[in-house]
Amino acid sequence: MSKQKRIVAAVGGNALYPPNSPSFEVQKELIAKTCKNLADIIEEGHRLIITHGNGPQVGNLLVQNEKARRTVPSMPLDVCVAETQAQIGYLMQQSLQNAFNRRGMHRRVTLVVTQVVVDPKDKAFKKPTKPIGPYYSKTRAARLRRKYKWKMKLDARGGYRRLVPSPRPIRIVEMASIRKLVSQRGSVVIAAGGGGVPVIERRGKLTGVEAVIDKDLASGLLANELDAQTLLIVTDVRFVSLNFGKEDQVDLSEMTVDEAREHMKEGHFPEGSMGPKIQAAIDFVRKEKRQAIITSIGHIKRALAGRDGTRITLD
Repeated sequence: MSKQKRIVAAVGGNALYPPNSPSFEVQKELIAKTCKNLADIIEEGHRLIITHGNGPQVGNLLVQNEKARRTVPSMPLDVCVAETQAQIGYLMQQSLQNAFNRRGMHRRVTLVVTQVVVDPKDKAFKKPTKPIGPYYSKTRAARLRRKYKWKMKLDARGGYRRLVPSPRPIRIVEMASIRKLVSQRGSVVIAAGGGGVPVIERRGKLTGVEAVIDKDLASGLLANELDAQTLLIVTDVRFVSLNFGKEDQVDLSEMTVDEAREHMKEGHFPEGSMGPKIQAAIDFVRKEKRQAIITSIGHIKRALAGRDGTRITLD
């Protein structure tokens, strides 16, 4: 058994959801495979706190709302975030518990539907950057832009996607409860799904807002609050790369925080894609003996052993 670590694992929405809006059965199967890999880490003795993305799922839910709005009332974006947070969390909770039971491991999986406070004056509300939902062709994207006034942007991984505001997370409302659950022996906690439900606070009153918080930034905040040793960001690529998608693409196995900042300045890590992951890593790795790792789900075990993925350290 390797040395035990407290790890916050941020699993990307695209890592849980194949392209092209697959059936529920296909989604459930992929989540089960993902949770098997997470269970492998826990079986090694690590303490794992799990977060997850929800971009494809919340985007699809918004499409469903729009198509059915003449039949049933549509829900605001913050409610859609809460719905998909519970939906994905439930499936992960069930899959993890089943994986533990098959292995004879005594673990309790607890899901915390989480609210995260944001600043109502955050500039993100005037400049949407967060891609959600499925990929669209250029023609379809133009049609949606005209019909719904959506802001669309080309994603190098497969087409155009809708952009929504993504303010920075400030505070996790349920932090005390999460901390208490994490401290219990044999407890595995799923929290801050989809970056958490975005809320603003005025005079002690919480109110949901139309936005999506980046799950990697929220995961970094959670990891800081829990004093984790590792922030593990699980995405759909094996390595962080320079010149991603180009002929001169270079995969990186290691970066220091200073190198990561420099690459960001050079424009290698765009907003709405790798940028927030790198920023979350930089924000987290501010103390010695901390690391951030970015890799794909099938390589997390090797990455934690230092043999795969991209590792970001202080120096």
